[in-house]
Amino acid sequence: MAFDWIHFTPWTALAGGLLIGLAAAAFVLFNGRIAGISGVLGGLLRPAQGDIAWRVAFLAGLIAAPLVYALFAPLPQVRIDAGNRALVAAGLLVGLGTR
Repeated sequence: MAFDWIHFTPWTALAGGLLIGLAAAAFVLFNGRIAGISGVLGGLLRPAQGDIAWRVAFLAGLIAAPLVYALFAPLPQVRIDAGNRALVAAGLLVGLGTR
């Protein structure tokens, strides 16, 4: 396996990881809930009173974040070596496994 040293970005990766960690910690501190995509989306399938707005806002933020990023910098090139069926199956299995 070859390592792509030219595109290795440890500092930006560290900064991104810190931002995700801080956001997840703040979410737990302020809401008392774990910021998991499967749980947030699953809660919309069986909505409870007063529980929909923050879930929709959370998911909207996930969709809006790369769009806002694209305003300031080009989005990175994505290369996935698996087919669509494998990706869908993997996503479903991860989601079911976390539930």
